[in-house]
Order: sequence, then structure tokens, then C-alpha cells
Amino acid sequence: MSGLQQDRRNVLFILSDDQGPWAMGCAGNSEIETPNMDRLAVTGMRFDNFFCASPVCSPARATLLTGRLPSQHGVHDWINAGNTIAKYEPARNGELIEYLKDQVGYTDLLSAAGYCCGISGKWHLGDSHHPQKSFDYWGVHAKGGGPYFNAPMIRGGGIHEEPGYVTDAITANALRWLEGQKAGKHPFYLSVHYTAPHSPWSRNNHPTEVYDRYYNDCPFKSVPEHLTPPDWVQNVSIPVKTAEQRREHLSGYYAAVTSMDRSIGRLIDWLEANGLREETLIVFTSDNGMNMGHHGVYGKGNATFPLNMFEESVKVPFIVSNPGRVAQGTVNSDLVSQYDFMPTLLDYVGIENPQREQLPGRSFAGVFRGAETKSDSHIVVFDEYGPVRMIRNRKWKYVHRFNHAPNELYDLVSDPYEQRNMAGDVNCHTVENRLRTCLTEWFSRYVIPERDGSMKPVTGNGQLGLCWEKEEGRLPFNPGCTRRAGVKNEREC
Repeated sequence: MSGLQQDRRNVLFILSDDQGPWAMGCAGNSEIETPNMDRLAVTGMRFDNFFCASPVCSPARATLLTGRLPSQHGVHDWINAGNTIAKYEPARNGELIEYLKDQVGYTDLLSAAGYCCGISGKWHLGDSHHPQKSFDYWGVHAKGGGPYFNAPMIRGGGIHEEPGYVTDAITANALRWLEGQKAGKHPFYLSVHYTAPHSPWSRNNHPTEVYDRYYNDCPFKSVPEHLTPPDWVQNVSIPVKTAEQRREHLSGYYAAVTSMDRSIGRLIDWLEANGLREETLIVFTSDNGMNMGHHGVYGKGNATFPLNMFEESVKVPFIVSNPGRVAQGTVNSDLVSQYDFMPTLLDYVGIENPQREQLPGRSFAGVFRGAETKSDSHIVVFDEYGPVRMIRNRKWKYVHRFNHAPNELYDLVSDPYEQRNMAGDVNCHTVENRLRTCLTEWFSRYVIPERDGSMKPVTGNGQLGLCWEKEEGRLPFNPGCTRRAGVKNEREC
């Protein structure tokens, strides 16, 4: 423990859905309107090398909450069954599945230490109808996403179809819960999990005022155009064939970000108006990254088949702000990951984690106050998405595929856009072998064999049950045949 602060800070954790770090003004995008994300960056610390643990939502969210790798917690794809009732989720006829049962989340430890814990928004880790992980307030989305109007939200264990814009509803629910915390008898932890800026991106799904005012005529020079996918890509999940399709997707995506940013501003304003800004750590991040024309694709790790580990898929925004306790207006370039978040948060608020030795992550809370980090020339980050694994350091990225070619090796210093795959190059033989060995040894230390994703049939089409299930006639993962056939698959996540 670094002993950074031992006085039980409040925590506001804001999580977006499918947001690349490039989709913020403070990260250099002059076309997108994000004044409140920028406000957090000015009053806090932005990390420009923060990585998800898996480039798709449910595994990444499970890692954030438990500190475990997907091959430890067993969630390897977006959850396509077990969230809600059959009307909204036909798979398995609406059977509810608790994917993280008997696994400790940091909210369990916060609650045990006296925190009141609330969540408003997207859960998408199974059985949305019943509170889990010691949350006192449970106002979640029944599924993982879908239309921004008439979204199915859980209320009193049942489903309420929210007629308003779901981003605003998530914020309103969060603010109502916060009003009950003003007495200050206990510190609070609040998760605000938006479905934005995940698809759909059509005009009728987002506020007209935002869509038309900012993005109807935007040139979208902040994202690439006319790129083609790498040769190894057999299929893309979101085909974009015309300039009109591109404009609609980008206008909707940017409008979703800006609308969410306005809600973030409401949350910050509430803390300031109630004298709680300096007593509260605000964290803003996303579950996974996003390509919007980058590499010639639209989507994240399952934007392609085989699954990808593009930089835009695995990098996510990460900002922390707590005036007086976190260095302000700074940018940190350390390589850090979602599996580092649980130990970092617990360290910051001074709570011990009895399972810390079983987890792969390490606290980086010390850098919040400007503490120097050790030389990270040897530091690497790891990712996995079923049978695809990645290791990355400052210079090199190696991607290993267990069941589909090719492996990939990139010199990110000379080739930051990953255009030249050097895997198999005789001149890089030593580097490739070293990275492969490190990748293998690191995962072997933490993987639980029956939950090991490297041998699971994960295709990017969704998870249907516990990955160690062996019941006859039940598959834990959706097959990928529709994607290979080129049929667009409307996925929630």
C-alpha cells in the first residue's frame, strides 16, 4: 500500500461504452465537443497509455470490477444470454445467469469498509434483475445496449421502458441517489455506466439539437477515411460502403459522446454545488476502445474476424480528478491496464485487498500526486480476447492467435499505425521469441485452466453461459458462421 490517502474519499466512477481515447477534445480532437471531459483533464490527470483487458465490453467490465483477467473470471465475450427476461433476450429463454458469482469485486470490499455503493446504467454481467457485488442502489440497464429511447431499465426488479434519452435517464437516476448521500454519514461509491457512444448511431437515436448543431456538416477529418482492412481480415462486422453511411455513423457517434459529456457536466456540477468536489475522486474511462474508420473498420476487437488487437481497440481514455489530491492538468504516459484499476482504487482509499496476491495488477495510485515511477523499459501490458492474446511494451506489440493466422508483430516506434507486420521476419526472430515467451509465462501464472480463453471457441458473436459449462446441447459461445458469411450481426456490445 502506498498510503496515499487513508481517509475514505468518495468515488464517482464514470464508464463510457466503446469510446476511443481519440474521441475527446483534451486528447487532441478539435472536432468533438467534450468540454466536461476536458474539464476533468484540466483539474486532474489524463493517462494516454491506458489499456483495456479485452477489447469488448463484458470481459473488460468484469476485469475492472474484479481485478481478474478474463481467463480468471471466465467472461470472454459480450454476454448474449443470462441478462434479462425472454422478451428482451430470447437466448436461453430469458434464464438469468450470474457470471461473477462467488468472485470478489472491489465494491464488496468498499461496502465492507463502510461505503454506500450505487450503480446507474449499464451492467451487462448477467442477471440484471438482482443486485450484485454489494451495491445498495441498483438502477441498471436490463441488457447491454440497444436503442437510446425506450431502453429497458430495471426498476424494483422488473423492467421499465425509459421513454426519454437513456443517457439522461442514467444521469437523473444517479443524481437522485446522490441526493440521498448528502448527509455524509458514510462515504459513497457511485458507478455511472453509460451506453454511449455505442451504436445505434442513426439521427433518431440522439438529440437533434446536438446532432445538427455540431455534426451535421462536420468534415470528420479527425478520423481516417478510405483505409482498407488488413489482408488477414476475412469479414468486418459493420460494413461501411458509402460516404453517407460513414457520415451517419460518425455524426451519431460524436453526438452520443457530446450528449454524454453534458451529463458528465451535470454530475460534476452537483458535486461542486454540494461542496463535495474536493472530497470525491472522479474517474472517467471506457470499457474498450473503438475504430471509426481506423484500419478500415468500424468497431472494436470483434470489428473483424479473426478478432483484432488494434491500438484503437485496446486503448481507452482514463482520467482521474480530485483537486488537492491529484496533480492537475497533467498527462501520464505510463503503460497501465484495467487489471491495475482495482488495486489502485483500493490503495487510494486505504482499503486492503486480501486477494491481492492472486491478481495480476499493481497499484499506480502514487502517480496521482506526481510520484516518480520506476523506469518502465521492461513494463508491458497484456490483453486477451478468447484465442487472441497480446503483449505490448513501449516499442513492440506482439499478437498471438491460437486458432487463426496470422500472428502479428509491430515496431510501434517506427510504425505506430500498425501497417507492417514483422512476425516471421528473420530480422525480428529474437524479439518475437522473447515476447512470445513472456506472454506465455505471464498468462500461465494467473490463468484458471477451466476458464482459459485461449482454447475457447470465442468468435465475437457473444457468450451464452458460463465458459466452463459442459451441459449437453448447450454452447457457452455463439458460433461465428454468420460473420464468416458476411451477414451483418446486430450485436449489443
